[in-house]
Amino acid sequence: MTVKSPETIETGERIAKYLARAGTCSRREAERLIEQGIVSVDGVVLETPAFKVTPGMEVRVDGVRVGEKAPVRLWRYHKPSGLVTTHKDPQGRPTVFAAVEARLPRVISIGRLDLNTEGLLLLTNDGGLARRLELPSTGWVRRYRVRAYGRTTKAALDALKDGIDIDGVRYGPVRAEIDQTQGGNQWITLSITEGKNREVRKLMEHLGLKVNRLIRTAYGPFQLGKLAKDAIEEIPAKQLREQIGRKMCEEIGL
Repeated sequence: MTVKSPETIETGERIAKYLARAGTCSRREAERLIEQGIVSVDGVVLETPAFKVTPGMEVRVDGVRVGEKAPVRLWRYHKPSGLVTTHKDPQGRPTVFAAVEARLPRVISIGRLDLNTEGLLLLTNDGGLARRLELPSTGWVRRYRVRAYGRTTKAALDALKDGIDIDGVRYGPVRAEIDQTQGGNQWITLSITEGKNREVRKLMEHLGLKVNRLIRTAYGPFQLGKLAKDAIEEIPAKQLREQIGRKMCEEIGL
C-alpha cells in the first residue's frame, strides 16, 4: 500500500498540530512518533509530518485511535528528585510519566525539571497550552528555592538583576535573595522568566556556589504550596481560564 503523501491533500491540519491539539503529544514528539512508524491515517503509515488531516480521517498512534480534541486540562505535580522529565529514557532511569500514567490520561509537561530538581511541574493534556505557557513572552516567573554550598553576598545576587552572559549564553534578569545560612550552605530564593537548560545551577556555579538541593516553588500564578511529594492536583478549569486570559483561551479552545 502506498504511504499517504502530503500533496494529495491541499487543506486540513498538519498531523503534528492535530496530535498536539488532541492532547496526544507535543508537536516535536509527534515528529518522533512519525519517524518511528507508529502513526497511521486511514490504516496507512505516515512517513512525513507534512501530512494534513481533514475531518473524517481515522488517525491512530501505536494502534490507538486518536479521538476528538479533549477538554483542556492542567495539573500540578510535585515531582520528586530522581525522576527524568521524559516519556522514554535511553538510560532506563525512572520517568515522570511512568510515575503518573496510572493516575492521569496521556499528558505532556510544561517545561522540564532535571533529574535532581524537585518541586512544581505542570502537566497538561493539550500541546497548544504547553507551548504557550513555555514561552518567555508570557512573562511568567519561575521561582525556586536553592540550597547551595558556599557563600555569596546580596551584592553579588543583585548584580544578576539585569541578566548576565555565562560561557557565551545570555541569561535574562534574575531576582535573588539570601534566605538563611545553615552551616556551610545558604538557602536562596531565586526567580527567572526564561528557564533555559540548567539555568539556576549555572547561575549559582557562576557565583561560586554548588547546588545540592533545588526546588521549584512556582510557575507563573501556580504554586507548589503544600502539595505532597509525588502528589497530583488538577487546576479547576475556571481558575485556569482566569489565569491565562481570554485571548489564550480562544487560541486553544478552552
